[in-house]
Amino acid sequence: MTELSRESGVPVPTIKYYMREGLVPPGERTSPNQAQYEQSHVRRLKLVRALIDVGGLSVAAAREVLDKMSAGGGNPLYAVGKAQYSTTTLREHVEDDAWHEAVERVNKLIADHGWRVGPTNPARRALADVLATLTRLGQQDLFGVLDTYADAAGRLAVDEVGMVQGLADADSMAETVVIWTLLGDAIMASMRRLAQESVATTPKPH
Repeated sequence: MTELSRESGVPVPTIKYYMREGLVPPGERTSPNQAQYEQSHVRRLKLVRALIDVGGLSVAAAREVLDKMSAGGGNPLYAVGKAQYSTTTLREHVEDDAWHEAVERVNKLIADHGWRVGPTNPARRALADVLATLTRLGQQDLFGVLDTYADAAGRLAVDEVGMVQGLADADSMAETVVIWTLLGDAIMASMRRLAQESVATTPKPH
C-alpha cells in the first residue's frame, strides 16, 4: 500500500478510508499483511480524489457516481447517461409560484433551443431551482442572459460529446463524462470569473 500511495499521491490513511467506504476495491491478498495492487487501483484513486477534491462531491455522492459508471450492462449510452445524471446534485425545493414559473422557463428554454432532453434529466430541476431562487431574491435581470448561457453551453456540448463518442468503450466514455462534467464546471466557473474581471476593468471607448 505504501507503493500505491507513492504512485497515486494519496496518503495511506486516505486510501484505507476510501476502501472502507467502497470507493476503491481492495487489492489481491498475497499474505496476512500484504496485498497486490494494479494500475487500475492507481487510476481509481486519482479519479476519486478528482471527484471529491476538485468536483466537490461528498463521499456518498462519489460512491453513487462510481456505481452508476459501472452499471451500463454493456450499453455505452446507458452507462454514459447514468454517469452524467449522477453528477447533478439535487436539493429540497419549495414548490411556490417562483418554482412553477421557473419550471416553465426551463421548459421553454429547452424548446426554444431545440434541445432533446429527457423529462427525468435532473439538470432540469437543478436549473429550475436556481431560477426560482433568483426570482425570490429579486434578481430576475439575470434571465436576460439565459439564452447567452444556452448558446455557449450548446456550442461546448457539440465539441465535448463529439470527443466522448470517439472513445473506445463504455467505461472510458462514462469516466470521461464524469470527469469533464465536474471538472468542466470548475473550469467554466474559473474562466467566467477571469473574464468578468477583464471586462469590468477594461476602459470603455468614449
